[in-house]
Amino acid sequence: MSLKADHGLAISPVDGRYGQKLKSLSEYFSEYALMRMRCMVELQYLEALDDADNLFPKLSEADIKKIHLAKHKFTEDDYVRIKEIEGQLHHDVKACEVFLREKLRLSNNNMIHFGLTSEDVNNISYTLLIKEYVEKQQIPMLERLLRQLSTMAERWMAVPFPSRTHGQKASPSTAGKEIAVYMARIIRQFKRLRRLRFVGKLNGATGNYSAMYAAFPDFDWIYFSCSFLERLGLLYNISTTQIEGHDTWAEYFSIVNLLNNIILDLDRDIWLYLTLGYMKESGEEGAVGSSTMPHKVNPIRFENSEGNLEISNSLLDMLFNKLTHSRMQRDLSNSTVMRNIGVALSHSHLALSETLNGLSKIEINESYCLSELDNSPELLAEPIQTILRVENIDDPYSLLKEFTRGKRISDKDITAFIDQLDVAPEVKDRLRALKTRDYIGQAVEICKLVLEDAKSELRKGDMG
Repeated sequence: MSLKADHGLAISPVDGRYGQKLKSLSEYFSEYALMRMRCMVELQYLEALDDADNLFPKLSEADIKKIHLAKHKFTEDDYVRIKEIEGQLHHDVKACEVFLREKLRLSNNNMIHFGLTSEDVNNISYTLLIKEYVEKQQIPMLERLLRQLSTMAERWMAVPFPSRTHGQKASPSTAGKEIAVYMARIIRQFKRLRRLRFVGKLNGATGNYSAMYAAFPDFDWIYFSCSFLERLGLLYNISTTQIEGHDTWAEYFSIVNLLNNIILDLDRDIWLYLTLGYMKESGEEGAVGSSTMPHKVNPIRFENSEGNLEISNSLLDMLFNKLTHSRMQRDLSNSTVMRNIGVALSHSHLALSETLNGLSKIEINESYCLSELDNSPELLAEPIQTILRVENIDDPYSLLKEFTRGKRISDKDITAFIDQLDVAPEVKDRLRALKTRDYIGQAVEICKLVLEDAKSELRKGDMG
């Protein structure tokens, strides 16, 4: 295999080491994708101008066929030609316009890019590419994650599970409910993502339709632009400078950032549960965990995910802060930054795929979890002191604190403690019946509620 075929000469791991895994994202985040979408926006604008009354003479059937063909067939040769033109002009959007004039040779080529500034084309193109990524890649992958977590939560709903606060043993839960915690957090952001509507602008060099209005002062350019953007599935931003303010981009980045952080928490907790022995991971056939220690099964999927999530979030933070600022009408510093949107989202996408891969190999070490709970009777200090509060025992918290804090307590010690309490026999019987493995509160009910919410959201996706 050659270095080129292996992507061994790529600078970024997104295109190198992980190039094959992220190959499908080039449809949204590559230079080719951007040039294709710019041409698409120009062509759709051209069709909208032709459909409008009282503007240009109608295009011929031959012109319309050429536009239709160009919309549905953008080739590698087309891209190469645009880049050749850009090399001469040193302007990427203008290169698309010149390419279309050259390729279409319409009866009225002046309709191409009529009254537009580059940012009219750019803001719509980038936004449509992000929107397509969200709908075709990101939401389906998040649905896969919710389905995976739902399967785990349902299977482990009633499995007693040791809990830790500050790294120390705490009141038990169930494995399913602990998974449901992450599901509930993901669902909240998932709903926000589904509801998010991106905006766009199509209003000329300083946002006032000046060139368009100068040419056709009796035409309703505001209504035209609003209708055009709505047909593309975008909301209309009526008041802008030369650039669209990118506030909805920032809103989107913040949602992805939050999702990244939730998945990051999940990765780290699974890693710790594996370390503590509460969970176990099956090894991949043929894989090696260490160059010298044959026994190791390393949680590398969760570690890889963690690292990529942190890279993604650092870039998303920068994009959030940078792209919502512009000097007066516009400065060019945002242009090169925008080209890294795909890098930020690719690292997030890669991380999620690693997490999904890791989760598919995880099982609960149920016997070990039960053993740890059974060997930790001191965890019953909480329910005992709470029940004693109801029985009006004086300061039961301090009483249990003195009895248990920092000490190794056995079942016999607990029984002896209960026996000397000044409470009714039936209360003592109730206290003696407490078992750490059964002290899970309403964990099962909570898990069921989250699962129902997840199923409801997933059904929406299934219905399209």
